Amino acid sequence: MFVYLSKKIAIPNGVRLRTVAWNNDQGWIACGGEDGLLKVLKLETGSGTTAANGDSGKNPAPGAAAITAAPGGNRRLAEGLAAPSNLSMNQTLEGHNGVVMISTWNYQYRKLTTSDENGLIIVWILYKGIWYEEMINNRNKSLVADMHWNKDGTKICIAYEDGAVIVGSVDGNRLWGKELAKLQLTHIQWSPDGKYILFGVGNGELQLFDNTGNFIVKVPTFCSEGSGHVKLAALSWYHGLNGYVEAHAPCLAICFDNGKIQIMRDDKDQSPLIVDTNMRYPKMQWNHDGSILAVSGVQIVRSAQGEDKEISLVQFFDPFGQYLRSLKVPGKRITSLSWEHSGLRIALAVDSFIYFANVRPDYKWTFFAGDVLAYAFHRPERGETVVTFWNTKSNEKYTKIMHKLIILTSYGDVCLLVTKPEDSNQYVLTVSNAIGTAIETKYVDFEPRTAVIAKTHVFATSPEVVFSWQFRTLTSSKVAALDALRRKDSRERTFHIDSLTVIGENPSDSNLDLTNPKNRRFTTDPIVCIAASDSTFIVARQSGVINHHSLPSLTLESKYTVPFRAAIIALNCNSTRMAITDVSGVLKLFDLDVHGSASLVVAGAMAGSGISKKKDDFGKLVDFERKDVWDIKWANDDPELFAIMEKTRMYILRALNPEEPITCSGYICNFTNLQIKAVLLDEVMREPEAPSKELLVTMETKSLRDTRNILTQVGLPDALQFVEDNPHPRLWRLVAEAALGQLEFEVAQKAFVRCADYIGLQVVKRLQKLDDKLKQKAEVYAYLGQIEQAERMYLEADRKDLAIDLRMRLGDWFRVVQLIKSGGGGDDALLENAWSSIGDFYYERQKWSQAVTYYAQGRNMDRLVELYYNLEDYDNLERLMESIMNNPHLLKDVAGKFVSVGMCDQAVKAYAACGEMKEAIEACVHLNQWNMAVELAQKHKIREIGDLLSQYAKQLLERDKVFVAIELYRKANFCQQSAKLLYELTKSAATTSDPVRTKKLYVLAALEVERYHALTKAGKGGSEKATAALDALLTEDRTNPLDSKILDTAWRGAEAYHFYLLAQKQYYHGDFDDAVRTAQHLVDYEDILSPEVIYSLIALVSFHAKRFGVCSRAFIKLEAMPGIPPEKLDQFEAMSLSIFTR
Repeated sequence: MFVYLSKKIAIPNGVRLRTVAWNNDQGWIACGGEDGLLKVLKLETGSGTTAANGDSGKNPAPGAAAITAAPGGNRRLAEGLAAPSNLSMNQTLEGHNGVVMISTWNYQYRKLTTSDENGLIIVWILYKGIWYEEMINNRNKSLVADMHWNKDGTKICIAYEDGAVIVGSVDGNRLWGKELAKLQLTHIQWSPDGKYILFGVGNGELQLFDNTGNFIVKVPTFCSEGSGHVKLAALSWYHGLNGYVEAHAPCLAICFDNGKIQIMRDDKDQSPLIVDTNMRYPKMQWNHDGSILAVSGVQIVRSAQGEDKEISLVQFFDPFGQYLRSLKVPGKRITSLSWEHSGLRIALAVDSFIYFANVRPDYKWTFFAGDVLAYAFHRPERGETVVTFWNTKSNEKYTKIMHKLIILTSYGDVCLLVTKPEDSNQYVLTVSNAIGTAIETKYVDFEPRTAVIAKTHVFATSPEVVFSWQFRTLTSSKVAALDALRRKDSRERTFHIDSLTVIGENPSDSNLDLTNPKNRRFTTDPIVCIAASDSTFIVARQSGVINHHSLPSLTLESKYTVPFRAAIIALNCNSTRMAITDVSGVLKLFDLDVHGSASLVVAGAMAGSGISKKKDDFGKLVDFERKDVWDIKWANDDPELFAIMEKTRMYILRALNPEEPITCSGYICNFTNLQIKAVLLDEVMREPEAPSKELLVTMETKSLRDTRNILTQVGLPDALQFVEDNPHPRLWRLVAEAALGQLEFEVAQKAFVRCADYIGLQVVKRLQKLDDKLKQKAEVYAYLGQIEQAERMYLEADRKDLAIDLRMRLGDWFRVVQLIKSGGGGDDALLENAWSSIGDFYYERQKWSQAVTYYAQGRNMDRLVELYYNLEDYDNLERLMESIMNNPHLLKDVAGKFVSVGMCDQAVKAYAACGEMKEAIEACVHLNQWNMAVELAQKHKIREIGDLLSQYAKQLLERDKVFVAIELYRKANFCQQSAKLLYELTKSAATTSDPVRTKKLYVLAALEVERYHALTKAGKGGSEKATAALDALLTEDRTNPLDSKILDTAWRGAEAYHFYLLAQKQYYHGDFDDAVRTAQHLVDYEDILSPEVIYSLIALVSFHAKRFGVCSRAFIKLEAMPGIPPEKLDQFEAMSLSIFTR
């Protein structure tokens, strides 16, 4: 982060201030001090109206002409935080007579509460734009030590120095009071959940009470010096309204008079962080989201003359006690400080002044791939970090959820994310593309403090370790790439920073095992920042030592020493110079040492424009310095051109000479073609879920603006001379385009040569061949993108054919159709081509329904076939066959599509239309339509179908899929084969005691025989003569026909089982006589049913029908039946005796 003073407000009559409080909601600033002074100010900023701030456009800010906001944007939005700020309100509130000591806001109810040295408390409320007294309270016993509202603004706790505590409601009612007589209270803070109140006592103790006044516990302190107590100086407990930087982040800060700060996660934290600020008279406050703790105070420093003097200072820390930045403030003592609601500004009460400082946060963001802005933000309601990849051109957004994002940076078309998984001790380096998809991933065993990505390498460092990872290879050979993957040493290197001491040395401890504590030895000179390009890797250390490595070998080329600690390093486009910003925001330039030559020519924008530098000029600081710099970006195409953000202004410098500054608060995204793209990240972070293109600002360099002005106001020769003196490809391109507009082809050709634009040269040659100036002028307009103007010229010259040709070259087929329909140009073939091209337009966007309409008009049958298939419009696809009968290739494609969706009839029709009967039969076989396959085979005398059917049926039978085989024969109309299989099934069914199933099988077999007779009479059956290869699949005898007996008596088996079942049904219904008559019919079916079964049934039913003669004959048959076991014969005899001897 960076912070700088931006504004100062003087209090009239030199009244010294004691308190300042900034309302986090409406922007009101309350300041109080001596002589009862109490003022409420309101600072109007860039978000206000232009007129309200005196910025009506008559006196624009410096460099305003250079700013081009995105469509819909405006200059004040582009300036953002840097916009002029004036007081829109300055009201003095009267009511206090003594020194106003405390002021605090109720953010939810927009009330101001103040207290003075006499113990008077006043609550102020806003009514019709004026602040009025709402409530007054004076205990008249003691001074107010501190006041604090709870998070939701419903309760206020007031602590008096004599130990009295009062808790009241927002409407003025007293909720409870308590006398802590033995305690001298100095500070109070509500807990974030409002359940507890933390009291600071004069002897340095901290006591925790619940919200009803009951003592809970003493909070331990760890900042005492020796055995004595240290007084408390300040308390700040972040309310948590805007979430936390991470789960369980420290949020309670306790500051002591000795300058030490105890930072705790909560009141129960037994291992707090201790920070020594080395300041006296400290004050402190958390910012709006608990990510920064600002601590003010007085520090004693020694001047150059050796004298000690006091300076006012504000130090900034993160929740984990890491030092971020310091701000030196004029004046003797800072008596109070308060953050703005956005955390981008802080107000400081110093003597009789209010100083405002702007804060430039270290957002996690990067800009890459030409148009993609990646940024991270926190969702407080979910406690998660979100990384958004926003394509600023197409406005598409992709989001990724991260547990803990540490670093986000980029190079070219990829970005690097350094994260820590929730359940792992390792850290993850992820190389992602423009939509956040991971391309490469690497795990490391140390916490990266800095990381950069170059074209082929990723570098990550801890204070003592450097990790290099070659994630991409430049070789075009796949074999070489695989070889590089095998050689891990060449792709990953890990080494200790102290291990490289000799120039020309490579890392000796490559692939250092960091799991071994010995390899992570402490260094007295830690790494503070790094930078990398395609050929160079820079490591800066705390002492000012800078290591210069060459890539890809990581050879230590040089070591330099600078008299300051680097905070930011940026390399120019050819790695000959680097910009270094130190911890106090001072920017310096450093020329790198390049071995192997006595001099180096730093390439300029073109040949002959470089700057020759002697060997002695390298490896040392350049005589150049800028202060208060918080962002820097080198141009991608000019090593002498860079842009910096200095406080609220952007400076563009060429050859160390600054151009006119531009008022802006954006973060620089890109600098190329003399244009700077910046993004107002402060505004993006206010609504990160819905960024607007208005927040992107484009600024031009002075040379680009001057060239445009000379071309429009002076003339081409002067512009040519100006660009000769200030060469750059973008300027030469401007001159070339202007020369083309004036048909000065020689000048245009020269300019295109200077900017190395081969396409432009081809355009010039083509224009020179045209014999008509009208055509030349129109083609120039077309080349410059002024298509409407070019078309207008052609139409005015009655050359509609040329206008159509122009639109065709541009691919604007909608306009081509309009021009053709208006008459005078084109024919039917051209119109059909145009309709088809419009169909391509919708087809590429997967708008198939719209594409079909245009393809139909353009008679593009190939695409219509594809789209009808994609849309599953098979009716139209079938109708389309009528139009493509003369296109066998397309018909075959249509048939294949019908086969893929199981539409056999349509597929056969299509194959038949193109004469592919063999494929038609294969389609029938594939779709299991064997009857159609056989008919087609017989009709077209194709015998291969029989062999295929035979093989398939045999496989089914081998796999015991008899019913599938039967179904196969039925579909192929081979009824005799299906009947034969069914008859065989009846034999096995008869042994399973399931007569119903057996009867059904006989019926099915009989039906197949009937079908056989019918087909044979019609001449369509698969006769034995025609299908000799298919006969007798179940036996080896391939020529054995069905027995004529079976063919003649197909229903006999079904009749037998019908009578058998009917007799049993009648028996169970009690119709014994009918059962006897039915059972007697079974005597004629002894060849199908077992005689034992038949006569047993007759004996049974006749016995119950009392027809003993029939019963006797049945028993005689049973007893005389051969093959009956003796034990069963004995049973029959015994049964007959028991029946007939009664």
